Amino acid sequence: MDWIRDTFGITTAAQGKVIASIVAVVVLVLTRWLVLRAIQQRFEEAGVGYRARKAATYTATVLGMAILAWIWIDAFDDLPTFLGLVSAGVAIALADVLKNLVGWMYILSRRPFRVGDRIELDGTKGDVVDVRLFRFSVMEVGNWVDADQSTGRLIHIPNGMLFTTQVANYTEGFEYIWFEIPVLITFESDRRAARSIMEQALRDHAPDVERAAGSSIRETARNYHIKIGALTPIVYLSVQDSGVLLTCRFLVNVRQQRGVAQGIWSAILDEFDRNPSIELAYPTVRTFFSGPVAITRDPDTAE
Repeated sequence: MDWIRDTFGITTAAQGKVIASIVAVVVLVLTRWLVLRAIQQRFEEAGVGYRARKAATYTATVLGMAILAWIWIDAFDDLPTFLGLVSAGVAIALADVLKNLVGWMYILSRRPFRVGDRIELDGTKGDVVDVRLFRFSVMEVGNWVDADQSTGRLIHIPNGMLFTTQVANYTEGFEYIWFEIPVLITFESDRRAARSIMEQALRDHAPDVERAAGSSIRETARNYHIKIGALTPIVYLSVQDSGVLLTCRFLVNVRQQRGVAQGIWSAILDEFDRNPSIELAYPTVRTFFSGPVAITRDPDTAE
């Protein structure tokens, strides 16, 4: 090995470390290959092979780093120094894992949500169905499905995301949210009759939140310093380009939006059908002429 020392200026001690490092890497690579080959011959499932490759890669990487550190770091003679270096390396390599672990502790201690709550995080909305050490799972709602009903997809979210994005909890404290149904009628319609019909539909079909959960809602409002006004349904009026907009606003259970909205819509449309003075509006263009309008015909098309 004199030529190595002469060419690269490497001492005898360093030569031994280089050779030991090469041998260690070759042994680890060969061992990993043999293990994976044995697993492939014994198991034909693609999932088993994938998990085996992942596990073998992680194991070989960790062992390789430990062996190379043992070979090259003279700080092994100083145990505190070595442990400090290892701790720093582990913290960098496993930053995401540690963040997910801290996120799990945050979920258990601060309770931003519990299993069963409906939440929205980074555009994903769903009901929390499981909380584990490194991630939590939600049954997705909304997305391509209307009225926040379930899509059937189970989404797994790393716990660490709690520290990088906002979390909206639909059911913390009380399971009611404000819901609105906009109804656009023409300018010529009887807006007073339309408003009366919509108010009656709300009385008949909107949940009686004041009686069912008024006390719990106000208790939650005091705990979080939330200003809660009237809990009764109301109809607001505004003017749009194509007509008069009447908006039903009411509280509804977060998981009953579609059923309640359907009942209110059915009652409103049935009453509108019975009242000829009310017509639903849609985007229209109106043209007004002032003075006499001359109508000419093209001689080539005249009969």
